[in-house]
Amino acid sequence: MNLPLSWLKDYMDIDVTPKEYSDAMTMSGSKVEGYESMGDSVQNVVTGKVLTCEDHPDSDHLHITTVDAGTGEVLQIVCGAPNCKAGIIVPVALVGAELPGGKIKKGKIRGVESSGMLCSHDELGITEDMLGYEPEYGILVLPEDTPIGKDIRDIFGMNETVVEFEITSNRPDCFSIIGLARETAATFGKKFTIPEVKFNENSENIADTISVEVLDKDKCKRYCARMVKNVKIAPSPSWMQQRLTACGVRPINNIVDITNYVLLEYGQPMHAFDLRDLEDNKIIVRRAKDGEVIKTLDEQDRKLTNNDLVIADGNRAVAIAGVMGGFNSEVKDDTTTVVFESATFDAASVRLTAQRVGLRTESSSRYEKGLDYNNTVPAVERACQLVEELGCGEVVGGMIDVMGNVKDMETLPFRPEKINAFLGTDIPTEDMVKIFNALEIAVDTDKMTVTPPSFRPDLEGEADIAEEVARFYGYDKIPTTLLSGEATCGMKNDRQKAQDAIGESLNAQGMYEIYTYTFVSPSIFDKLNIPADSDLRNVVKITNPLGEDTSVMRTTTIASMLEILARNYNYRNAAAKLYEIGKVFIPTGEELPNEPYKITMGMYGNKVDFYDIKGICESLFADLNVNKVKYEAVTDNPTFHPGRCAKITAGGKTLGIIGEIHPAVTRKFGIEMPVYIGELDFESVFLNINTNIKFTELPKFPAVTRDIAVLVDKTTPVADIEEIIVRASKNLESVKLFDVYEGDKIPEDKKSVAYNIVYRAADRSLTGEEVQKSFDKAVRSLEHQLGAQLR
Repeated sequence: MNLPLSWLKDYMDIDVTPKEYSDAMTMSGSKVEGYESMGDSVQNVVTGKVLTCEDHPDSDHLHITTVDAGTGEVLQIVCGAPNCKAGIIVPVALVGAELPGGKIKKGKIRGVESSGMLCSHDELGITEDMLGYEPEYGILVLPEDTPIGKDIRDIFGMNETVVEFEITSNRPDCFSIIGLARETAATFGKKFTIPEVKFNENSENIADTISVEVLDKDKCKRYCARMVKNVKIAPSPSWMQQRLTACGVRPINNIVDITNYVLLEYGQPMHAFDLRDLEDNKIIVRRAKDGEVIKTLDEQDRKLTNNDLVIADGNRAVAIAGVMGGFNSEVKDDTTTVVFESATFDAASVRLTAQRVGLRTESSSRYEKGLDYNNTVPAVERACQLVEELGCGEVVGGMIDVMGNVKDMETLPFRPEKINAFLGTDIPTEDMVKIFNALEIAVDTDKMTVTPPSFRPDLEGEADIAEEVARFYGYDKIPTTLLSGEATCGMKNDRQKAQDAIGESLNAQGMYEIYTYTFVSPSIFDKLNIPADSDLRNVVKITNPLGEDTSVMRTTTIASMLEILARNYNYRNAAAKLYEIGKVFIPTGEELPNEPYKITMGMYGNKVDFYDIKGICESLFADLNVNKVKYEAVTDNPTFHPGRCAKITAGGKTLGIIGEIHPAVTRKFGIEMPVYIGELDFESVFLNINTNIKFTELPKFPAVTRDIAVLVDKTTPVADIEEIIVRASKNLESVKLFDVYEGDKIPEDKKSVAYNIVYRAADRSLTGEEVQKSFDKAVRSLEHQLGAQLR
C-alpha cells in the first residue's frame, strides 16, 4: 500500500521527516518497506517557452532555439527533437540541472553554444500515467496555459514523498489512506479527523428509476447504490491524477478516477455502471448460473459456476461481484447517467471466485481480506461529493441500501491487570483508555468492557486487545525480564491414555502396529462385497484427488488392513498379526464429517483360526477392564464368512465385529488362505472401560468347587450356558469352560460342554447344603431353558 505523505494532511497536522515517520510507524506495527521522494532525481528543471527555432547550419536534424525560462534572460539551446518549433511551452533543464540520466553542462554542439536542454518525458522520468495521455515523439509539449519558469516537479506533483507499507492480511482497514492516517494519528498522538462529506442532491429519487434486489444475503453483506445524471466525461483535475499516480493507479477519466480515488481513500471498492446498459433498470445480486459467461472489462470471456456471485440486470450478468465489472456496462465517453455501486461481499466467496477465474484485482485483493459493511455508505457519499467538486454530474436524491446477513462485533472484557501481567508492564488504565479511544475502540469503564469497531475484525480476544496496548505504548518501552512462572507438565487426556493402553495390550500379544492412508478407492466397497445401498458407500469425496485410488475418505478400515495383509502375503511372509488405531470419515450432511477412531486387528497363518482373533479381543478387554462382553453369531455380513463371524457387545453398545473374511473377498485381494479381522469402535470400547476399580481383600474362607457337564444342541452358544449358570447361582465366584466334546457316544446333533464352578462366601464357610442347592438350581435352569441333559 502506497501512502503519499501530503495526503495525510487532509486528516491531521503532522510535520516529520520521511525517515522519522517510517521508523515510528514500523515500531507501532505498520511495517514500512521504504519511502521514495519522487522528484529527487530531477533538479533545476523549469517550464520555458520556445521563442525562435532555426535549423542548425552544420546538421540536417538539429535546431538552434531561443527560450524564455523565466530567468530574466533569453537562453540559446541546441535541440534535436523533430517536434521543436517556436511558440510551444516545454520543460527546460537549466545549466547545472540534475536528471535521471546525469547533470546538464554548458557547451557547444557542432560549434554552436548551448545553455541547457529541452527535455522529453522519458528524460524527466515522467510516465504516461502521470501525463494522462500518450505524448508525441520528441520533447514534451506542455499545455499552452502553463506558466513560464515554474518548477517542473510542481507541474507533475513530483515533490511528493510516497511511503510503501507492507500490510498484513488481517488488517483490511489499513489498505486505505484513512486507515493508515488513523494509525498515524495514534502513533504520533495527533488528533484524527475525517473531513465532513457534504453535497447537494436534486429533487428526484433514485428508487423511482432503478431497483436493487439481493438474492444471496450471506455472500452480499450490504449493497448501496447512488445515481449521478448529466455526467460529463472528461480528464480528472491534476491534483487527483497526481494522487492516483503516486499510489500506482493510472488515471482514466473523472468518473472512473473517482471510484479509484475512493478505493484508495476509504479502502472501499466501488464500481460505476452506465445506466443505459442496465436492462429493465434493475440490479440483482445473485449466484451465477452454471456455465454462464461474462466478458469482463479486460475484454476476456469468463465462464462462471453456481458458486460465483454476480451483479446482474434484468437479463444478464454485468459484473463479477468483488472482482471486476463487465465490459457490457462500463462507463463510456458518451455516458450521461451512472450508478455507483458500493457493496460488501463475503471474503471467502470473492477469493475463491477470483482464484478460479484467474483474476486478482485491487478490489478482489481487498474484499478477500474482509471489509467493513459500515464503510459502504460513507464511501459512496464521498464519491458523490467528488462528483460535485469536479463538476462532472448532478447527484440524484436518495440512496438504495440493502442490508444482508451481518453480525455485530463481540464485546470483550477489559482487564487492565491481566493486560499488564500478559505484557510484563505497569501501564495505567487511563493510558490504555487513551489508546483505545485513538483507535476508535469503544470502552465502557463501568462494565470494564471494550467493543472493537466494525473495521477491526482482527480484534477477537483479550490477547488482541493487549497487543493494541503494547504497540502504541511502545515495544521498546517494555522492560526486558527473565522468564518466570511455574513449569507445567503436559498430560494426555483419558482417550489418548486408552489408545496407549490398547496399543500396549496388542503389542504384548505379538501384534505389530501399522498406519494406512485414510483416503481410498471407491472400488474397495465392491471388493468387500458391500451392498449398493449400504451406508458405508456414503463417503466424503476429495475435491482434488491425486487419482482414482485416493479419491474418497474411508468409512471402514477393513479394506486398508486387507491391503497390508495382502502385501505381506505376496512378500511370502508365512504369518502376520497386525493392528491399527485409525480414523474413518462419516458424512453428516454438515460441512465437516464425523471422524471416529476404529481399532482394527488382522491376521493370517497356518495355525491361526477364529478363536485366535477372539482370544486377542478377550485379552484386550481384560486389560482395559471392559466387563460383561458378549459375542453373538453374525451370518448376514457379506464381508465375513457366514459361519465364523461374531458381533461384540457390552453395556448395550455394539463394540465391533470379528471373524474370518469371506473367501471370495480374500481372493479379490490376492490372498489364498483364511484371514481373520476384527474392527472395533474405539469410542464404544472407551465408554465401557470400567475405571471404578475397588480393592478386594484375599478370601479368608475356603471355596467349594463343582464340575458340571451337560449335553446341549450343537447350535447352542456356550455363552448362553454360562449366563444361565450365573443367573441361577448364589455365592458364585467363577465359571470356567474346560471342555467341549463332540464324537464317540455323543449324539450327532449334540455336544458335551463341561464347566468348573467355584462357590465362595466372603463372610463364612459355605455348607454343602448351600452349595448343592445353588448347583441343583443351575442344573434345573439349564434343563428348562436349553433342554440340557446332565451327563
